[in-house]
Amino acid sequence: MSSPTTEPVVLGADFVRDPHSVYDRLRKEGAVHRAVLPTGLKVWLITSYEEGRALLADPRLSKNMADAGHLFELHQTDMSRQRDYSHSIQQSMINMDPPDHTRLRGLVGRAFTMRQVNRLRPRIEEIADELLDALADRTEFDIVADYAAPLVSTVISELLGVPEGDRAEFRETSEILTSDADREVVNQASNALLTLVSAIVEAKRAAPDDKLLSSLILAADGEDRLSHEEVVSLAVVLFVGGFDTTVNLIGNGTLALLRNPDQLAELRADPSLLPSAVEEFLRFDGSANISHFRRTTDAVPVGNMTIPADEFVFVGLLAANRDSARYPDPDVLDVTRSATGHLAFGHGIHHCVGAPLARAESEIAFGRLLARFPVLDLAIDPEELIRRPSMLHRGVRSLPVRAHVES
Repeated sequence: MSSPTTEPVVLGADFVRDPHSVYDRLRKEGAVHRAVLPTGLKVWLITSYEEGRALLADPRLSKNMADAGHLFELHQTDMSRQRDYSHSIQQSMINMDPPDHTRLRGLVGRAFTMRQVNRLRPRIEEIADELLDALADRTEFDIVADYAAPLVSTVISELLGVPEGDRAEFRETSEILTSDADREVVNQASNALLTLVSAIVEAKRAAPDDKLLSSLILAADGEDRLSHEEVVSLAVVLFVGGFDTTVNLIGNGTLALLRNPDQLAELRADPSLLPSAVEEFLRFDGSANISHFRRTTDAVPVGNMTIPADEFVFVGLLAANRDSARYPDPDVLDVTRSATGHLAFGHGIHHCVGAPLARAESEIAFGRLLARFPVLDLAIDPEELIRRPSMLHRGVRSLPVRAHVES
């Protein structure tokens, strides 16, 4: 086993704007790469499906960032871009290992079973229809701002029990946390979100309702109730994860369809393809570019390389999902494809807990949208679309479309 001696690949604005082209080049050179992320962090980047999937479930890769400060000092080239993982907002189950992760995920997972999600479907359909009713007389609107964002925000807010008056601030500060903004900007957003969510949690503690947030406040694991900080961090990760990922999925999927009119026509002709189409959208251009932070606690062999201990490792999820060794013709959108096994929601014990809800929201969003508007076109040149400034997430800021309703 060996480690590469070449200089690390510096990933810049092109990696955020068009990661697929970058990944195509890197994947031809091998599965394992030393890289410098746009935030200035030196990491190991995995670009193949087989190795990526294995590492996402490897216990030698820790998700615990609370005591990784020395590693950031070692590997971060610009500390002004480094997140403060000592902040209580960052102390969520996403950044934990078992047994803490196991305990928290067990509590949250009960709300996201298929049975629970199916109970939410009528309400999701109702929200989607209300939003589309408001767009019925417009010939042009924005898929992200006018449809995906309010749909997903309403669903996750109602599920958690976030008061309507707090939802806009919740969304705005959450979006900053998933961007590549400087440390000071992110910390300001984190503090604002901490204040907001803490107030909501205290209000729910005083007057519980039947929503998820209240159930988490009252939840107990044996005799050990969740602390205030644990409830706050769970609320943040559920809202941020539940909002951002699904909005991007709806936006990216709609864009993929509009740029592949044959697939749009096929999906319109056979709505029963919706579940497989959503899986293909996730594989083809998923809402997560790379995996969240992991660090090696021991040397880990990967292919013909060895990643030493105390290194940060990221899996290129978009890269893995377009690996031709796993998916034939990976750069082709095919809504009839069996895209099962994709890594858009991760893999292993940190597989996205909200995946069933994201799938349900997306199936309903696409189905209702295509049924309501028989003709749908992109209103601007695809080259004019602006991507969200995020290394971790993949999405467009807006997606203007022209719609036509049959008379």
